[in-house]
Amino acid sequence: MSTVEARGTITIAVERCKGCELCIPACPPRVLRMSADHNETGYAYPELLPGCTGCGACLLVCPDFCFEVYQYETPILHEVGAIGDLGGPES
Repeated sequence: MSTVEARGTITIAVERCKGCELCIPACPPRVLRMSADHNETGYAYPELLPGCTGCGACLLVCPDFCFEVYQYETPILHEVGAIGDLGGPES
């Protein structure tokens, strides 16, 4: 087990997402990945892994305004499994 620090988090309006994936490479800490699930219109959408910094890069590149960004006053630590296995959405 290891620990990952999160200085922020995001909410994702999955119903508005069209699966363009622009947010994935835009994320500096690389904590977004495309979900295997699909929204009601049939598009895969991003999911958040632990370690968000709240930088807002995803919000800036999203053409469908799917993201809300929040920054924590005090960082939160998340326990994660093996490297490369960051688990599911941030919890």
